[in-house]
Parts: sequence; structure tokens; C-alpha cells
Amino acid sequence: MAQLVFGTSGWSYKEWIGPFYEKAAKKFSYYTRFFNTAEINSTFYSYPSRAMLYGLYRASPSNFLFSAKLPRVITHQNRLNPEQKVKNHLLRFLELLHPLKAGGKLGCLLIQLPPSFTYERDLENLKAFFEMLPDEYEFAVEFRNHSWLKPSIRKLLKTYNVAYCIVDEPLLPPEVYVTADFAYFRWHGRGTQPWYDYHYSEEELEEWVPRIEKTRDQVRKVYGYFNNHYHGYAVENCIQILEMLQKVTSEQERIKEKIIQYNLHKRPQQYGRRLEEFQPTVHQLSVTQLLQELTDPTRLDRGQKIGDEECKVEDSSEETIRSTIRNYSIELNLKDKVLTHDCDDWVKGVGIKRLCKHVVKLFLLLPRDRSETVLRNMLITKADWQFQS
Repeated sequence: MAQLVFGTSGWSYKEWIGPFYEKAAKKFSYYTRFFNTAEINSTFYSYPSRAMLYGLYRASPSNFLFSAKLPRVITHQNRLNPEQKVKNHLLRFLELLHPLKAGGKLGCLLIQLPPSFTYERDLENLKAFFEMLPDEYEFAVEFRNHSWLKPSIRKLLKTYNVAYCIVDEPLLPPEVYVTADFAYFRWHGRGTQPWYDYHYSEEELEEWVPRIEKTRDQVRKVYGYFNNHYHGYAVENCIQILEMLQKVTSEQERIKEKIIQYNLHKRPQQYGRRLEEFQPTVHQLSVTQLLQELTDPTRLDRGQKIGDEECKVEDSSEETIRSTIRNYSIELNLKDKVLTHDCDDWVKGVGIKRLCKHVVKLFLLLPRDRSETVLRNMLITKADWQFQS
């Protein structure tokens, strides 16, 4: 089966001192005791120095692999546009990575694209950029827009042996596509403000085990990185999934238990309320309070400010609610528990089942008893609901 290369996105977090690190000094050396890879995030913000990369090379074990994000000057500022000399930027970046490449410690390079990078607008840039990629490197692309989820794009990735970055995040569904002879997984979290402040439950991680196992049968190597770094959760969750894959060490198990106990002691509420504890109180909540559990204060406030004259409820039967809010359509299929909407902000929250301001306004517009009934059902049976665009 394929080699598993699992770690975290970044390692130099001050808040890991306590749950993970014993002290501030020599974080990276300590990190390498537990993981065989790390994703360098700082390269996204600026070119790395040669001295930093030589230092990482010397401080890491012989079997350690570094993945790294391409600089944003390539992906975000110039949007892979060949007319903006992105090839020069790419070659400069690869030249700086030479110490890791020459020493056999360079893993995959991540092309993380902005949500505004769309199929309709940027396809030619993507094709042109793939033409520039040298064959001796591994590349993965992380899309953040639904427009790229097409069979033709997966075919394009296979042509250039570029891995589709398989993600767990609010912007895209957790689809598994194998488009290269290696695979690249990233777990960002399912939080709202921000995504990364999130602790995966064992049940949520178990959903990924068969996906990883199936992928291992199709490739030679599987990269996996946890980006939910708050409170050391990335370390804990990464070790948990390795445990489920039967690839955990006793030292990893020890540090995992340390992180769990530290967070339970320091932040007893951080793991959230269990559903069975929450259900007895849900029937006491008002419409506004129910909405607060399904969205954030900013979206709730924006929904409250939408004028009634901008809204129309077209159908409100026992099984269906249809409406138009500011020319956006909303449809609730209450029987099948499906909520469909089409604004851009809604699309961003589909993965974490977060209501946008238009859906908030709909529930404020409906008769109070009707809103309370639907929202209570949605909150209690949230796992059964499908949010679609």
C-alpha cells in the first residue's frame, strides 16, 4: 500500500506551547519526534530565505518530507497569468527550494487558488501554468470554487500528473478525486470564525478512514495535513486519524493524551456542547436565538436589516417553503430536509451548514410558530439536512 506522509500545516504556533510544546525553543526539532512531514505555510506570504531552508534541512531527520505552498504572488496576485511573468516567480521559488530537493526532503508543492479563481474566467491561465511545471516535482492544486468540479478538469489534472487537493472545508464538498500517482489531503476544519478554530470529533475523522484506505490502493504516496491549528487540535486530530489507520506510535499516543487533558483542564468548554445536553433547551429558544445557533452575529444582523419589500414568500405548504429574497431564490424541502439557495455567501457556508443573511431573513419573515418549528428541527437533526446551491 501507499506510503502515508501525515503531519500539520505549520508548526511554529505560540499557542502550542503548553498542550504540545514544553517550551518556546526548538519547536521544529521537537515536532519531528512525532511526524515525518510538515507543510510550510509561510512560503505563501513571501519567498523563503536560503538560510531558513538549509536550517530546516539540517534540523530534520533523513526520512522527513517538506511540502510547501506556492507564493501568493503566483496564485493570488498574478492568478497564474503567463503574461505576468509567473514562470520567473516559479523558477525563483524552485531554485530557493534546491537544498530540500537535492537532499531528497522536498515533498509536494501546493498550488492554492483563491475563491475568485473560476473556471469561466481563469481556465486558460491554469492550462498555461500547467505547461510550465517541471516533471521532476510533485504538484497539487487546491481549488476553492465549485466551478472547477468538472470531469474535464480532472482529466486535465491527470494529463499533467497534478493531484487534486482533497479538502475538508466550508467552501467545497469533501470529494475524493485521484488525478496523480500520489494524493494530497488537507483538513481545514468546519468552524465559522475562522474555519481553523475547530476540533474534529472521532466520528468525523472516522468518515475519512475508508476514503484514505481506498486512495492508498491507487497511488504510491498519500500526503495528509491538518490545518485546524488552534489549541493544538491539528496535532491531536492528525494522531487520531493515524491511530484509526493503525499507523500510530506509542510516543504519538502519549502526546495526544497530553493535548486532550491540557485542553479539558484549561478550556473545558472548547469541545462544545453534546447534542444530548443541548436538546432539552432547544424548545425554549426564540427564533432569533435559534438563528444564532445556525449562523454568526454578522449574518444575523445583515438579515435583520433586509427590508420586507425586498422579500416574497411564494409557497408555504406543509412540505415546501419557497421564497425570493433580493432576487435570490430559497427553497426548503421539509420532507427530505433539503435547503437550496444560490447566493455566493451561501455557497461558502454549505460545507458547514451555516445560514446566510437571505435565509435568515426568510425565517424572520415567516410566522413565528412556523419558523420556530422548522429551525428547531433543523438544529436537532442538522446532520440529516442537506444544504445545496
